[in-house]
Amino acid sequence: MNIKTVSFLGGHAISPESQMYKEATEIAKLCAKSGLIVLNGGGPGIMKAATDGAHLGGGVVVGITTYLGGVGRSNYEGTDPNNKFDKEIIEEDYFDRTKRLLREGDVHIIFKGGEGTISEFGMTWAMSRIHEGFSKPIILYGLFWKNIMKAFEDNMFIRQGSEALYHIVDNPNKVMEVINIYRTER
Repeated sequence: MNIKTVSFLGGHAISPESQMYKEATEIAKLCAKSGLIVLNGGGPGIMKAATDGAHLGGGVVVGITTYLGGVGRSNYEGTDPNNKFDKEIIEEDYFDRTKRLLREGDVHIIFKGGEGTISEFGMTWAMSRIHEGFSKPIILYGLFWKNIMKAFEDNMFIRQGSEALYHIVDNPNKVMEVINIYRTER
């Protein structure tokens, strides 16, 4: 699989002091050092951690953003002026922003987050199921995902084999191990 880009998806409220932020920074650093371009939504939290880490690793960051104006944006974090990505792609709305992050990323790493992260995860998981065999790797970062996925399996109509579409890891080096497995596949 030709992997050139990795999308970082996760919560805007993750603080720079948190372990999750530090690990996201380390993962982005490792990705950049291995030649991958880092993509994120241009906001705070996990998105800024991805930018920070990629720059520490000497890499390039693309911010895929949207600027929602006026009414109805109070629950959207927007862009973070301290998230200094290298290139910006501006989309019309949040949905288009998410689609672009998923389309442009060859790998999707999903961290802890809120409703936006849940929608990003749902979209990538559904698309992976639809395009099974040609899907993009999904890495769910953090062991808390085991409980979430178990709840889905116990309470929703999840097809057998869906668990093969994602990897749950809790260590930056393991993220790279998963990515490198896909990089060596043809």
